[in-house]
Parts: sequence; C-alpha cells; structure tokens
Amino acid sequence: MNPSSLSSSQQSSSPSTSSPKRLLITGASGCIGHYIVEALLNDTPHELFLLVRQPQKLQFNLEAYPRAHILQGSLTNITAFAELLATLDGAILVATAWGGNQDLYDINVRRNLQLMNLLDPDRCKQVIYFSTASILDHQQRPLPAAETLGTGYIRTKYQCHQRLRELAIYPRITTLFPTLVFGGDKDKPYSHISAGLADVIKWMGLIRFFKADGSFHFIHARDIALVVRHLIDHSTPADPPKQYVLGNACLTANQAIEAACDYLGQRLYLRVPLSLWLADVFIRLFRVRMAAWDRFCLHYRHFSYEHAVNPASFGLEPYCPSFEELLRVSGIPPG
Repeated sequence: MNPSSLSSSQQSSSPSTSSPKRLLITGASGCIGHYIVEALLNDTPHELFLLVRQPQKLQFNLEAYPRAHILQGSLTNITAFAELLATLDGAILVATAWGGNQDLYDINVRRNLQLMNLLDPDRCKQVIYFSTASILDHQQRPLPAAETLGTGYIRTKYQCHQRLRELAIYPRITTLFPTLVFGGDKDKPYSHISAGLADVIKWMGLIRFFKADGSFHFIHARDIALVVRHLIDHSTPADPPKQYVLGNACLTANQAIEAACDYLGQRLYLRVPLSLWLADVFIRLFRVRMAAWDRFCLHYRHFSYEHAVNPASFGLEPYCPSFEELLRVSGIPPG
C-alpha cells in the first residue's frame, strides 16, 4: 500500500483515545510479541489475552497489569478457547513455526486459519496477521518462487496468505509483511538476525574490501510495535483489507557496508566487486551447502519493495530509522 494513500485518521500520531478493546495476541513470548505487548500495555487501555505455550518465557511482570491475561496453550489446541475467541474485538497473530520438529503446515496454515475462523466477524473488527516480505515480489505481489523454492517456513507463509480470502473474517484482516527484523535487549528475546549481528560486525574488517550487488529493507521490532499500536487504534470496520510491507528505506548492500565502516571508524580502500561467478567460486571452494531458496536469493539479490512503511509513514516518530542507529541500539560500540 502506498503511504501517500493513507487517510488522515491513519496518519494521526496522537495517543490512543479509543475505547478499551479485547485483543488476542499470539506469539507474545517472541521478540516482536514482547514489543507489541509492551506498547499496548503502556500506551493503550486495551485488555490483552496472551496465548503462550510457556508463560515463563514472558520477560515482563504481568502482575503489574491486570488487563493482561495468560492463555496457556498453543495454536494446536486453539479450539479449547473457542468460547473466548467469539467475544474478542481484535486479534494480533504473530505466532509462527520456524522449523525443527514442528509440523510447519499445521501451525502456519491450518491452525492460523482455524483460529481466524473461530473469530466472530460481527464482533471482531480487526485482525492483524503477520506474514513475511519474503513471499512478495518488488511490487508486493505474491512471489511464486516462495512456494516452489522456499524453505518450509516461507512456503507455508505463502500458502496461508493465498487462503486468507476464503475466510469470513477476511474483510477485517490487515496483513503485515516484515522485512529484516532486528530487536531484543535484556528484557526481550533477540530476533534471529539480531542475535548474529555482532558476529557479522567482527568480519567488517574483511567485508569492507568487497562490493556486493543487492538491496534490502530492515525494521526494528519496536517500530513494528508502534505501527501495530497505531493500526489497532485508527482502523475502522469500514476499511477494506490492507497489506503493508514493514521496513525503513531500502539500502543497497554497499550502502550498508559504508555506513557500518563509517560508524566503526574503519577506512574504505580498494573494493573488489563480489560478482555471481566469484560467489560461486567461494561456494565451491568452501563446499558451502545451499538449499534451493538460498540459491534463488543469491540470484534474486534485490529484496526491495515499493511503498514499504514504518512509523514515519503514519506520522509517528521512528525508534530506529537508520542503519547507524540500528548499530547503536544493538549495543555495537562506535569506532
């Protein structure tokens, strides 16, 4: 969706003035989920129902918030909460299965669709469903390669997205497609990519001698929470189904390297273009095993999207708008 098409009500940056809503949140124990719960508890009057398998993974004191309720369970037994789901005003669906021993299709497709079918379309005015930008092309259209070549996680996210139109609740769904998600601190779990950021920075002394053809967006989980909080309080039942790719302005790989070197105080010298043929040489030389999706990404390279949005798109102050700021909030010491 083009940010220029956002309505004046969507662009408002005023604090929440909406009446209290009953909201379900899945995936609250994850990185994004922690930031969303924190934002809603601190800045809205809403009553939250947190579906979590292991409540001990929640890293905040819910006893201080009587508006927050734990539903101990998982998507696999979502029917146990059918009576409660029918009374909700909204749902924020973050929970996902990444892999391992989990049945990805059962969680990411079947159970998420089952949950949405248990919501009352006459009562529930909004569903915010989290997908991934990896299943979209540059124009925010479904990317068929995501289903044919994608990992189990990406393939099942694609399949679920394709079936949303079958649901009675579909007119109430806002789909969010995060790009690269960073976040986490002493009170919140780290995202998968943030957990490895410090290790990548350690290699910057070598990386700075190469140029790479590629581009990407990123967004901090705190900024995702700002967008979610805004959508909860400013969308109306009359709004049509929407989708937003979440990300700051697109960065080329070379811009990211230059920004990191400037932040770290490392000088740039002669840089060797890292072409596809050279990458193939490295892959063979070091016997790197690549899945079909990895090979596709190597050739696709530009994971950029038209009209990606972030808090600034809605008139809000972003928490982490630049790559240099990302390094700072991630605890990377400057040079």
